Amino acid sequence: MPATQSAMIMLVAGIGIPVLAALNAALGQRMGSPVAAGVILFLVALLTTGIVFLMAGGSLKAAVGAPPHLFLAGCLVAFYVLTITWVAPTFGVGNAVFFVLIGQLISAAIIDHFGLFDAAQHPLTLARAAGIAVMGAGVFLTQIAGRA
Repeated sequence: MPATQSAMIMLVAGIGIPVLAALNAALGQRMGSPVAAGVILFLVALLTTGIVFLMAGGSLKAAVGAPPHLFLAGCLVAFYVLTITWVAPTFGVGNAVFFVLIGQLISAAIIDHFGLFDAAQHPLTLARAAGIAVMGAGVFLTQIAGRA
């Protein structure tokens, strides 16, 4: 897949994260339970991915014998959904997602630098560190501007 196509797909996915946060936070407030909203979200997600999986003719056989730590991704996505659903209504969707973004920048730099979890290794050069710092500063500035 060309890099531009990959970038556009990830841009759309990124646009969806705050929308997900706002929708699920609103559902959690309406239901009176962020956890119940998380359950609904995961049921809809399971149904959606299940349909795509079946349409693609997928098989789960390859998951047998996979190292157990690889399944922790499900716990991490549950943690994200539950915390954003709980925090966003009072902290604000923008604030919650911006702090998630800072965490993502830090984590991605570490994973890339060391090639963790079989990821492609991209050393943290001074230029990359500066780019991450500029992005972090931008996120910080949006928080200050939002309070003014």
